[in-house]
Amino acid sequence: MRHVIALDVGGTGMKAALVGADGTLLHQARRATQRERGGDAVVETILGFAAELRAYGEEHLGEPAVAAGVAVPGVVDEEAGVVVFAANLGWRNLPMRALLTERLGDIPVALGHDVRTGGLGEGRLGAGKDADRFLFMPLGTGIAGAIGIEGRIEPGAHGSAGEIGHVVVRPGGIDCGCGQRGCLERYASASAVTLAWQAATGDEKATAADCAAAVDAGDGRAVKVWQDAVDALADGLVMALTLLDPRTLIIGGGLAEAGETLFTPLRAAVAERVTFQSPPTIVPAVLGDSAGCLGAGLLAWDLLDRVELDHTAATGSSEVTA
Repeated sequence: MRHVIALDVGGTGMKAALVGADGTLLHQARRATQRERGGDAVVETILGFAAELRAYGEEHLGEPAVAAGVAVPGVVDEEAGVVVFAANLGWRNLPMRALLTERLGDIPVALGHDVRTGGLGEGRLGAGKDADRFLFMPLGTGIAGAIGIEGRIEPGAHGSAGEIGHVVVRPGGIDCGCGQRGCLERYASASAVTLAWQAATGDEKATAADCAAAVDAGDGRAVKVWQDAVDALADGLVMALTLLDPRTLIIGGGLAEAGETLFTPLRAAVAERVTFQSPPTIVPAVLGDSAGCLGAGLLAWDLLDRVELDHTAATGSSEVTA
């Protein structure tokens, strides 16, 4: 069965799959990233994992993979196939595509940014599959976005489109690791809610999920922490709506697991803030942690389509010339 290799590399774990042309997950596997071993060791783990997936496909699906896609965190030059910088993995100017191509036997390899790749999967196969314009936003340790336009994800001129987590929503506010103060992710990410709830309760083990549960139970402290996060998120989203005018807004990540505890007040807060803007449909992501693998598979299939189209065009033109 014709298939591609898909890898979704995170700071703590890697998810992998063999993906059919229709987006079917034919085989799935997981492995620890083991970043404590250093950047070079992580690279070797990825290459070895990919080789094992190729071998599995040959044995169980009757043929080797025809292409591969890999999603990684950090600053990614997708055209060059280079991870420019990934702090959590200890990489700088890593030629990931070239390394994987060599290990996998010269098949086409696509490289993508983890959030944009997850957005591609969610946009085509998940909650955004019927939307011509969407914004995918996972609310996790940080906040980032993927801008979907007619089935593709816009990377920006320098590969950094969608960094909505670093839009300033509270000028002069909390310091952010990016060098600014008052960034959205310092107020509305799962980690920000966790910190705020820990401060409110004095419990260093409290989590954002605990805060959501306390909101449902009617705890006044939790309601305030939660509403502060929702208000900051709504402020950031209205800014995004004004600039991008998406038809669908897809919210994923850990905070979205709170369900309507998040979505009901968020929809209300956005509605209160829009004036001339057209409010989007605000929906939860549906693919969960498989979005990255599915997106990486789509990257691989898209690349393969381009390679085969270019080959056909080149062959045809040479025949005409002859």
